[in-house]
Amino acid sequence: MRCPFCGSEDTQVKDSRSAEDGASVRRRRECTACGGRFTTFERVQLRELIVVKSSGKKAPFDREKLARSVLIATRKREVEADRVEQMISGVVRRLEAMGEGEIPSKTIGELVMAGLAHLDDVAYVRYASVYKDFRDTKDFEQFLGKMEDGDNE
Repeated sequence: MRCPFCGSEDTQVKDSRSAEDGASVRRRRECTACGGRFTTFERVQLRELIVVKSSGKKAPFDREKLARSVLIATRKREVEADRVEQMISGVVRRLEAMGEGEIPSKTIGELVMAGLAHLDDVAYVRYASVYKDFRDTKDFEQFLGKMEDGDNE
């Protein structure tokens, strides 16, 4: 594993433990060259997923990109990091369980929306505003009205 600080490939595992309810292994590493410490995660990947974007373009599925978008939505919210990580892992497991090699980006967005709806209302609205491309305050009003009526899209 390459050190993120100095680029050296000589790192040592200092500690390993189960993470995400046994879905991954968390490893604490130390670089022998610069002494930097960092954490890596090892996860099982059942199949290679390809995301089909609305433009028709295809790209490899990137769990980290998904995690970044969820973390942006939950920023400054009192949501436990473990719950966020479990939600992300749940979305990935559902995608893999679909048995499809190519997944429409819309499907991913809907799964994330469903997960955020159970996690935090504000994060849900934040994510929806980007995912559904809100243009003005009326878009927010309509979406919030549907939420109050119990019609979570």
